[in-house]
This record gives sequence, C-alpha cells and structure tokens, in this order.
Amino acid sequence: MQFFLGDPQGWKGPVIGEKTREIAGSDVDVYVHAPYVINVATANNRIRIPSRKLLSAHLAAAAELGARGLIVHGGHVGAGDDPQKGFDNWRKVFERLEEHEVPVLIENTAGGGNAMARKLERIARLWDALDGFDVGFCLDTCHAHAGGEELADVVERVMAITGRIDLVHCNDSRDAFDSGADRHANLGAGQIDTALILDVCRKADAPIVVETPSGGQAEDIAFLRKSL
Repeated sequence: MQFFLGDPQGWKGPVIGEKTREIAGSDVDVYVHAPYVINVATANNRIRIPSRKLLSAHLAAAAELGARGLIVHGGHVGAGDDPQKGFDNWRKVFERLEEHEVPVLIENTAGGGNAMARKLERIARLWDALDGFDVGFCLDTCHAHAGGEELADVVERVMAITGRIDLVHCNDSRDAFDSGADRHANLGAGQIDTALILDVCRKADAPIVVETPSGGQAEDIAFLRKSL
C-alpha cells in the first residue's frame, strides 16, 4: 500500500494519523510517496532548499512507520539551465542527508524537456552523479509510455542503469506514446497494451502498487493477482 502523509501539492510537513499508524502496524507493506512539489534538482534556492527539508522530514516519518521506501519524483531544471546542475544538486541531497533507514526511490516521470528522470539517458546521468550512494528506483509504466520509452525492453534498460527496481507503479495511460502527459487510466482502459504492462511487472519482479482511477482499482488489483 502507498499513501501520502499530507497534501501532495503542499509544502506542509508530514502528519501521521491514527489510521496510518494502524495500517503501518499491520502485515501490509507500506510505501510513502513524497509530495509532488519537491524539486531538489532546481537551481532556484526558494524551491530547492525547502524541497530538501521536506524530503528529510518525510524520510523521518517514513522510518517511524517502518515504510519500505519513500518515492520521490526526479524533478527538473529551468528551461535555460544545464541539466548537469540538476544532477549535481541531487548528489548534494545525498551528501547532506543524515543516515536514514528508509531507501529513497526515485521515480521516472512522464513529461518535461528539462526533467531529470523522464528519459533513460537522463536517468543514466543521474545515476552516474549518485554513484556511491544507495539509491532505489520506482518504475511507473504510464510515465515510461508517456515519456517515450518503449515498455517491451524497459526493464532490461533500467536494470542496466540502476541495477535495481524496488517498486512498480502499474498504471495504464490515457494518452499516446511520448505525449508527455501524466494521466493514469485503469488497466485495459488506456493506450498501453495490457500484455506489455504484465510483461513489465513480471520482469521487474518487484512489489506492485496501482495508482489507477479509484473506481476501477479493485478490478485492476484482481486482474493483476489473476494474471501474475
């Protein structure tokens, strides 16, 4: 199970409610998703510095819950900025992080020409910058499709870069290949061949979370259990 610990579009720190503690104390493995606003890659100090602080706060909260990982998007740099600045800023995050029990899982993203983790070429550069640190990876099928990465061999290509896939976000996509649009669909209701999605899940051999529209989530989970 995956959840946020606050407003995913807000800057307030994490809040652990009673129900959250109850779930975390059960036999269900939990993952925490960091707020979308976090962008540690940017050259803008007014965004980057609060992003680092918010990331650290969520890592501490995730550890308190015994979470398996903290998922965070790769972020982006400005239109006129050198992408290397973003990779360097990511390295500074890990250099300055205190020892943490919960792994940071960087997730591939769907859009943005200046994104750190849309294209595998950029992800390779990011992993080069983070050499020597224990960094995990979350593979999102909708994001890979919308980001212009073929799903047929995406697991092999990711593994060649990161050496690991810690979590799969199993989502169909409402939009076309390489559209750059991050709009999830229920499995079989979008534009990705369901057989390709299942193939990614099998090859990744990692825990799976569905982030599909809530009305069809139960059916999506049942389909995955039956098919995998």
